[in-house]
Amino acid sequence: MTTQTHTRPAMPRPFPPSPRVDQKRKFARRARRADMLVMALWASGAAAAALFLAYGGAGQFGSLAETLTSLGIIAGLIGTDFILVMLVLAARIPAIDRTIGHDRAVAVHRSLGKPALYLLLGHGALLLVGYGMSEGINPIAEIGTMLALPDMPLAFIGMGLMIAVVVTSLVAVRRRFSYEGWHLVHLLSYVSVAFALPHQLSVGGVLAEGTAQRVYWIALYVIAFGAILTFRFIEPIVSSLRHRITVAGVSTIAPGVTSIHLSGRNLRALGTSGGQFFIWRFWTGRTWWHSHPISLSAMPTESSARITVRDLGAGSARISAVPRGTKVSIEGPYGLFTDAARTSPKLAIIAAGIGVTPIRALLEHAQFAPGEATILLRAGSQDETYLWDEIRDLAAAKGATCYVMVGHRSRTGPSWMSEADVQRGVTLQAAFPDLATSDLYLCGPTAWLDSVEADARATGIPSHQIHSERFDW
Repeated sequence: MTTQTHTRPAMPRPFPPSPRVDQKRKFARRARRADMLVMALWASGAAAAALFLAYGGAGQFGSLAETLTSLGIIAGLIGTDFILVMLVLAARIPAIDRTIGHDRAVAVHRSLGKPALYLLLGHGALLLVGYGMSEGINPIAEIGTMLALPDMPLAFIGMGLMIAVVVTSLVAVRRRFSYEGWHLVHLLSYVSVAFALPHQLSVGGVLAEGTAQRVYWIALYVIAFGAILTFRFIEPIVSSLRHRITVAGVSTIAPGVTSIHLSGRNLRALGTSGGQFFIWRFWTGRTWWHSHPISLSAMPTESSARITVRDLGAGSARISAVPRGTKVSIEGPYGLFTDAARTSPKLAIIAAGIGVTPIRALLEHAQFAPGEATILLRAGSQDETYLWDEIRDLAAAKGATCYVMVGHRSRTGPSWMSEADVQRGVTLQAAFPDLATSDLYLCGPTAWLDSVEADARATGIPSHQIHSERFDW
C-alpha cells in the first residue's frame, strides 16, 4: 500500500478550511426523525386493525365462523396497509430520503413484501373458510359465491398480480431477470393495489359510507398514489424541463469506462450533495425506454455535470455511446451516501472499481479540516484505476491522506485487500488508525464491499458509522 498526495497543475488551489459541524448533534436529530418515521409506519397497521375493532369489529367474534371471518378481515386490512406503506417508501419522497436514505427505504420496502403477501393470502383463506362455515358449504365452493359479488373478480386478479410481484422480488428469482424485465413486472404492484380498492368499498360493511374507516382508507390510498404520481412522475418531468439537460460530450476513461459530460441550466438548484445519484433517461431510439441509476462523478456547476459509466451490460454500453446533443431527463437527486450522514468528526473512505464515482463527488463536497480524512483506493490492476488522479488531487488540495492498493485479492487474509499488502501486514486499522472516531464510506462491487464491511465490523465500529453504496438492485 502506498501513499499518494501529489498535486496536478490542472487542479484548483487548495480548498479553504471547512466550518466546524457538530456531527453527533446532526446525527441525533436525524435518528429521532427516523425513529418517528418507523413508528408512524407501524402505527398505520395498528390503526387499521383498531378502527375495525372500534367500529363494530370487536363484537364479531361470537362463533368460530365469525372469529375466522374477523381475523381474515384484520389480516387483509394490515396486509393492504403494508402494501400502501411499501408504495410510499418506493415513491422517493424527499423527506424520507433525507431521513433514512434511499437504500434503507428500499430495504424496508422489500422486507414488507412477504409479510404483506402472507397476510393477504391469510385474508383470502380465512374468509373462504369463515364464510363457508356460515353458509354451510366448503371453502372451495365458496370461491364461486365470492366471485359473483361485485368487484371480487378484480380482487382475485389483484392477488395474482401481487404474488407475481413478490415472487419476482426474491433474490434468487430476481437475478434471472434483466433489470428492465424485473422493473416492468414490479410496476404491476400499482395495478394490483388499484384492483383491490373497489371490493374494499363495495363488499361488506367494513368500509361503509360515513365511517371513519372509509375516510382513513381513502386517505391512505390518496397519500400512496399521490406520492407516486408527484415524486415519480410530475416532479421529474418538471425538473427535466426546467434544467434542460443534454449530452455535451463523451470521453473514454479506460477500456469500457466512459464519462458522459452534461450541460444544462441552473444545475446547482438541483440541491445535489456529493455521493448522490440520479435516475437518468437518454432520449435516443436505442435508450429512451431504459432508465439508469447512476451517481454523479463530480459536483455540478451552474451549467455542467458529469457521470462516469462502466459497460456492465447492453444498457450501460448503449448510453456510453449516446451522441452529443442527446436530451436527458432526470429523477433525483437520491441517496444518503453524503456528508449529511456523518456522525463522527473524521472521515474514512474506501472505494474499488467504478465505485470511485460517488466517492469522487463525496470527497469534493465533504466538509473536513486538513488531516481529518483518509482515502484508500483499491484496484485489481492498473487498468481499473478510474478517476484516481482526480481523487488524489482533491485529497491533496483538501489536506486528506490518500492510499492506493493494487493487486489481486488476498486468499490468506481479508479478501478485499491485495495479497501483497496482506503479506506486508497491512490491516484496516493500520490504514485507518482513527477508525473508531470516523465515518466509514464504502463503495465497490457487492462481494468486495461485503468483505470490507465484515472486516470493519470486526473492529467494533458501530453500524451507524458505516455507510455503503451498493450497485445491485
